[in-house]
Amino acid sequence: MDLNKILPKDGPPIDQVKKYIEKYKNDLIVIKYGGNVFIDRNIFNNFIEDISILNKLSLSIVVIHGGGPRIKRELDKSNIVSKFIRGLRVTDAKVINIVEKVLIEFNEDIVSSLKEKGVKAISLNTKQNCAIEVIPEAKELGFVGIPDKIDVDAIKDKIENKLIPIISPLGLGSNNQAFNINGDIAAGAIAKSLRSRRLLLMTNVEGVLDKNKKLIQEITSSEILDMVKNGTITEGMIPKINTCLDAINNGVTAVAIIDGRKKHSVLYEIFSDKGSGTLIR
Repeated sequence: MDLNKILPKDGPPIDQVKKYIEKYKNDLIVIKYGGNVFIDRNIFNNFIEDISILNKLSLSIVVIHGGGPRIKRELDKSNIVSKFIRGLRVTDAKVINIVEKVLIEFNEDIVSSLKEKGVKAISLNTKQNCAIEVIPEAKELGFVGIPDKIDVDAIKDKIENKLIPIISPLGLGSNNQAFNINGDIAAGAIAKSLRSRRLLLMTNVEGVLDKNKKLIQEITSSEILDMVKNGTITEGMIPKINTCLDAINNGVTAVAIIDGRKKHSVLYEIFSDKGSGTLIR
């Protein structure tokens, strides 16, 4: 394998890459692609390139995507104003139809963009190959679900057939009703069920910041709990941190929160000594 031909010139150093290919070759990496910046096509194309490189290096990966900004754009077109309870979008019958449509279109966009790079990927969503069964989160939220059962065999089967599963944060409840799932929660549930070596949460922030707004490169789960208690970590970051801690307590070796706006952030996180965000062990 000629790494010079596969790796980008502005990516991590080749000697480090070699070491980490060896480290991860028998492991599974789950990547969550989401956050408010990912409507930007340059960032999307950079992500697609990184995934295609991981694939050429024969790493086993699963991708879960979000879609909040795209959903908002479509709801705005229909003049639907979203209500949020505890950070979760209240999803009635009209909203779930729009959410499902948007997420499946985005899902297919990722699959076809990877295919253009010669990478075999497959859609898993509520219309085809659904791998997530849900229970309703709370009555007042409508069609918002919590993952109850992940079809691990179906996902592993795709990986064994050299396909990258691209999973929408959607699940089916009773009567095959579609439910929206928070993207981080879906990613955490999948990483736990597959007992993946790594879970990467791509976001539009650098990672976890200390009191002085400096990036923390590595932290333990007990240290991060202290930061939540003392108010250093607030608001939108708290559900992310809860997902990370839940994954680590349930068989995932480490979780990283990385900045998806940075070029090749996925490659730097997996293949370099310093990573590209905050690693939580």
